[in-house]
Amino acid sequence: VTGMSPLSPYLNLDPRYLVQDTDEFILPTGANKTRGRFELAFFTIGGCCMTGAAFGALNGLRLGLKETQNMAWSKPRNVQILNMVTRQGALWANTLGSLALLYSAFGVIIEKTRGAEDDLNTIAAGTLTGMLYKSTGRV
Repeated sequence: VTGMSPLSPYLNLDPRYLVQDTDEFILPTGANKTRGRFELAFFTIGGCCMTGAAFGALNGLRLGLKETQNMAWSKPRNVQILNMVTRQGALWANTLGSLALLYSAFGVIIEKTRGAEDDLNTIAAGTLTGMLYKSTGRV
């Protein structure tokens, strides 16, 4: 045993043998180490739906409290506020989820068409999504 690498008092072996510099992932044949745009699409769409639902619920709570401020705290007021929360939550979840779906679909199509993975695909997908969304008359 050299003075530079003492034995581990617990394992009775040289800790240098435990260090590995290679990745320990087992990848299927032909798989990439990074996730592709198609795999990330599901995370993007789900994340946008949940973000939209949370934002919409908060917005619905704000609107519900504002609209019913002259009412006393009662069951009808609570129901009205709850209706605003659920309506706004669903509306925003649907809107952001639809945008994420469009963005992801454009991104995958552009990537497959060009055969390259770079920032140009992201810019083009975002631009096309914005153009399509604005062309439908939405604000």
